Amino acid sequence: MQYAILIYETEQAFGNRTDEAEAGPYWGAYQAYAGALKAAGLDTSGGILQPGHTGTTVRLKEGQRQVQDGPYADTKEQLGGFILIDVPDLDAALDWAARCPAAGYGAVEVRPVLPAPAMA
Repeated sequence: MQYAILIYETEQAFGNRTDEAEAGPYWGAYQAYAGALKAAGLDTSGGILQPGHTGTTVRLKEGQRQVQDGPYADTKEQLGGFILIDVPDLDAALDWAARCPAAGYGAVEVRPVLPAPAMA
């Protein structure tokens, strides 16, 4: 079954991605995590997101497009990236989520992926 590992990070963690002193340890932890996923033979994909303030939220109200700069929600932690994994069950997905570097300083949500309906 496929699960999405949703990685929530603070502004400080987003800053660590590019801070000269912190970037090495930050990216090193994620490279080790990606290596462990690969070594386990898991089929993965995913993406790294820019900080929340770079996002744009779109809504339709009464047929009119409304655009808001910034993330959907103004919270302490923002969605920083995601990893899709294919594992046997939720327990296995939770084990991998607990190994994600963000579990130690942010939050990691695990959510089952809904299979796409067959198109006619």
